[in-house]
Amino acid sequence: MTVALVQPGIVHNPRARVDASQRLTTSLAGRLGPPRPDLVVWGESSVAYNLRLDPSLLSKIRGLSVLVGAEILLNQDAPRGQGHISKVAALVSPAGIQGTYVKTRLVPFGEYIPFRQALGWLTRVSRAANSNRIPGHGTHLLTVTGHGMRPLPIAVLICFESAFPDMSRVAADKGAQLVVYQSSTSTFQDSWAPAQHASYGALRAAESGRPVIQAALTGVTAAFDSRGRNLAWLPTSRHGLVVVRLDLPSGGTRTSYDRFGEAVPLGAVAISAAAAAYGLLRVRRGRRVRGEAAPASAGEPTGAITP
Repeated sequence: MTVALVQPGIVHNPRARVDASQRLTTSLAGRLGPPRPDLVVWGESSVAYNLRLDPSLLSKIRGLSVLVGAEILLNQDAPRGQGHISKVAALVSPAGIQGTYVKTRLVPFGEYIPFRQALGWLTRVSRAANSNRIPGHGTHLLTVTGHGMRPLPIAVLICFESAFPDMSRVAADKGAQLVVYQSSTSTFQDSWAPAQHASYGALRAAESGRPVIQAALTGVTAAFDSRGRNLAWLPTSRHGLVVVRLDLPSGGTRTSYDRFGEAVPLGAVAISAAAAAYGLLRVRRGRRVRGEAAPASAGEPTGAITP
């Protein structure tokens, strides 16, 4: 399949941000010749509104999907009433919203404050979350139905969740053939963090045997094949589009990590712990033997006659 990744850059105004993503996506309609994208992916927080409560904006994005001939996977900070917000990935087709995923693993202090009753004062002295985001209920798949392609199950995860290999493993076990990350990383511009964050995608690809793509609001936007090899890389200093062709695995493809999960690293930890315990036991035994031998070797030999 062919995927277009949209990176609008640092745009702080919410309305200007969604407009920037729309303009970049519109430019896909003017591309000459194949390949046409089967899916367009926007970054985390690309939409600061709840599309179910904003029919005008939803209508524009549906029209954009018609224009480019592909579904659009966007990401919204979706108000849910009473001050609550969730991070929601939404797949939009010409017919409307086809599926959503709510971010499950939230960033401590960035998206919620643990023990808010005791630590809520942090909001007065830092950028800690003013209100706790509402998490989702775990990994589930969305289905892309591009022009002339069979329905394709994909896993959509959001930003911080790329650090957790168990989430992409669960997605692969459920039948995902592509893993998509939506990210922002705007807090960490001009540092090593965006590149390190994007590189997690290579690990998740090699572990799961699935291609991995990351659309970042401010970079790094990247794509990796099913062995973790880099296919595309749009750094933080740029805005624009990445269009990448992906070879998808067959539905039954499973890696050793898919089959055994954490058994290998946990086994390695167990072996290391056993080796350390054995080594410590030998050291202690050696000290005890030397301690018992010390009186016999100290001073004069037994039975010696001194003048």
